[in-house]
Amino acid sequence: MKNIFFVALAILCAVATGCAQKKVPAAVDSVFKTKFTNATNVSWDKENSLEYEAEFTMKGVKYSANFSNTGKWLETEQGIPYEELPELVKQSFTNSHKDDKLKTIAKIETSEGKMYYEIEVKKLLSSEEFFYDANGKELQDDDTDNDAED
Repeated sequence: MKNIFFVALAILCAVATGCAQKKVPAAVDSVFKTKFTNATNVSWDKENSLEYEAEFTMKGVKYSANFSNTGKWLETEQGIPYEELPELVKQSFTNSHKDDKLKTIAKIETSEGKMYYEIEVKKLLSSEEFFYDANGKELQDDDTDNDAED
């Protein structure tokens, strides 16, 4: 009897999770499917009242993409290895954060045509993110924010 209960509970959780991920506005879903036709393992989160984020895989690489609630693509973040960072970014990061332990690295492309890099480092009980342009200039948060309003 316990096994039936746990199986039913697992099915209920799977259905609830699937339904929660389908609450993306049709405009957002349509633009996502057009822009990322080869995406697999897609999961959605609502970043805030104006923005949705899809996490997915393409050709074995992890991505995330953000969209306004009206379907405007805002940015795409692609996980990359340290070796793929531009040399100037590596130098700048090493000069100012040489003792930090790397956690993740991403290349970010925005709807405004900007390209920058995010380096996340491990801290004692948390992590910290640093952003750089391709020339190795460290950017402030306001240099990297996207506005979800149309």
